[in-house]
Amino acid sequence: MKSTELKQRTFDFAVRIARLVRSLPKDVVERELGRQLLRSGTSVAANYRSAQRGRSKAEFIAKLGIAEEECDETAFWIELLIAIESVPQARVEPLLAEAYEILAIIVSSIRTARRQT
Repeated sequence: MKSTELKQRTFDFAVRIARLVRSLPKDVVERELGRQLLRSGTSVAANYRSAQRGRSKAEFIAKLGIAEEECDETAFWIELLIAIESVPQARVEPLLAEAYEILAIIVSSIRTARRQT
C-alpha cells in the first residue's frame, strides 16, 4: 500500500470515528468513552501523517509506533462500547475491522522500516 493511500485511509477512519462518536447516546458513560475514542481514533491519522514528515528513520518509526498504540486503543474503545451494549456490534463491526487492518499495516510498516535501518 502506498503511503498516500494509507494517509487517506487513516483520514477516512478518523472521519468515521468522529461520526460514530457524534451518534453515541449522550449519557455520562458514552460521553466519556466517546471522548476517549475520538482522541485515539483521530490520533491514528494525525500520527501517521506526522510520521510521513519525519526528519529521520528513527523519528518515522517512533511516530508510527504512536499510531500503532492509538489504533490498538481505538479498537479497545469500540470493543468496550459493544460489550456494554452502547452500540450494536453489527453497526460498528466494519469500523472495528478497519481498525485491525490499519493496525496490521502499521505494524508491518514498522517492521519493514526497522529492517531497512
